[in-house]
Amino acid sequence: MKRKIVMVLCAAGVLSLAGSSLTMAGEKTEAVTEENGGAEEKADAAFEDGVYTAEFETDSNMFHVNEANDGKGTLTVEDGKMTIHVSLVSKSIVNLFVGTAEDAQKEGAEILEPTTDEVTYSDGYKEEVFGFDIPVPALDEEFDCALLGKKGKWYDHKVSVSDPIPAPEAGKQEAAEGNTVEDLKLEDGNYTAEVVLEGGSGKASVESPAKLEIKDGKVTAELIWSSPNYDYMIVDGEKYEMTNTEGNSTFEIPVSAFDTVLEVKADTVAMSEPHEIDYTLQFDSESIEKAK
Repeated sequence: MKRKIVMVLCAAGVLSLAGSSLTMAGEKTEAVTEENGGAEEKADAAFEDGVYTAEFETDSNMFHVNEANDGKGTLTVEDGKMTIHVSLVSKSIVNLFVGTAEDAQKEGAEILEPTTDEVTYSDGYKEEVFGFDIPVPALDEEFDCALLGKKGKWYDHKVSVSDPIPAPEAGKQEAAEGNTVEDLKLEDGNYTAEVVLEGGSGKASVESPAKLEIKDGKVTAELIWSSPNYDYMIVDGEKYEMTNTEGNSTFEIPVSAFDTVLEVKADTVAMSEPHEIDYTLQFDSESIEKAK
């Protein structure tokens, strides 16, 4: 009898230990689950509403982001919903649909209409292309995106969006004010100053140092290009014609400030059709000298 009682007690003890182990394992699993869930919530929370730049990848050489935008689009997150705007290579794709080509042709399908975007290439050339605002169901995951070409046929494609980076907020990229004639305490007279030109294809240049004239506190620079193929410039919205008829293109333009980037346009006639190219100029105040 005693032997039976001992066996029953031992069995009960084993069951009790097993139950405790299961309970501890269950608690541990719940703890891990809660921890992982918290991490996921934290990851989601880190991706807040706002504007980002993001990679937009496709499965086609014919359907992709314009080269001027380096494979990236503008991702907008609002109330947890994501939309990416991408500028394409031309106006050949007339509609998009998030889904398959078959579903795009069904009644009630939400077809995406194009926007007209202006892109600027590395040589300064500008072109109008179609762009689209595409809903993004998830990041780092492929999803269906059908396209409609000019011939009226739908094609299936896969796309994905990844690597979002917060875009600079409007108004926070204010250009430096630079130094004015008053700041530098420059008197009226003739001077020279080093000038740096950037933009376009990088092949063009201007003579440096450039001649400056200060009159009534305002600065005018004589800008001599490395080419005779520029026929006018635009500075602060004003058009300036060439001041010479022979040799490399020469202009007299205002300089609003030193030690800061000044945005200008120059129209070139070197190509099959004239077009304006964006450039920047920066005049260095430390190099200013009285003209000899």
